[in-house]
Amino acid sequence: MGKLNTAQGLRQRGVALPVMLIMLAVMMLSSIYLLRSTNSSTMTTSNLAYDSSLAKAADLGLHTAFQFLATQPKSTLVANIPAAGYVASMAPNQGVNHPDFWAGSAYVDDSAHNRIQYVIHRMCMLPGAYNSTAPANNCTLAAAKQKVASQTGLGLSLSSDRSEYATMPELHYVITARIYGPRGGNVVTQSVVMMGP
Repeated sequence: MGKLNTAQGLRQRGVALPVMLIMLAVMMLSSIYLLRSTNSSTMTTSNLAYDSSLAKAADLGLHTAFQFLATQPKSTLVANIPAAGYVASMAPNQGVNHPDFWAGSAYVDDSAHNRIQYVIHRMCMLPGAYNSTAPANNCTLAAAKQKVASQTGLGLSLSSDRSEYATMPELHYVITARIYGPRGGNVVTQSVVMMGP
């Protein structure tokens, strides 16, 4: 009887080692997965903060361009002003990824040594007066804000080929800024400004 108990004990101790090895392997895989999950969350948070800081830096380009528009006499905005990143026309078939979209752009540096590129486009087909008839210039126009009801019907002033406005129309200007970050990220921001001609 004593020999049988001893043989059973030896057999049970032999099973414990593989079970412990399996448990150890499962725990090791779980800890690796947990570590990778934590690193992934940290990287995602870091990338979101990086993009946010780039977007804030790109806003300097928008503010610089808006300051130029606000202080410039309207009579000078009929021609290109390359030193200020101003283009008096905008090709409708060119987006921000087209290299010609950035022709005539300017640069500004912020305090963190980021270089921001910006360009101001007047939403007209051609440089020159917005109401030019020779050659005809099509511009995106909107009725000026009124305190009282306007003679012009709702929606009529939003058409680019209409010229019936209760008062002087407002021209649309698109300000676009972009920044390339040191880690390969880039951000493009845009703003639309409406001002009288």
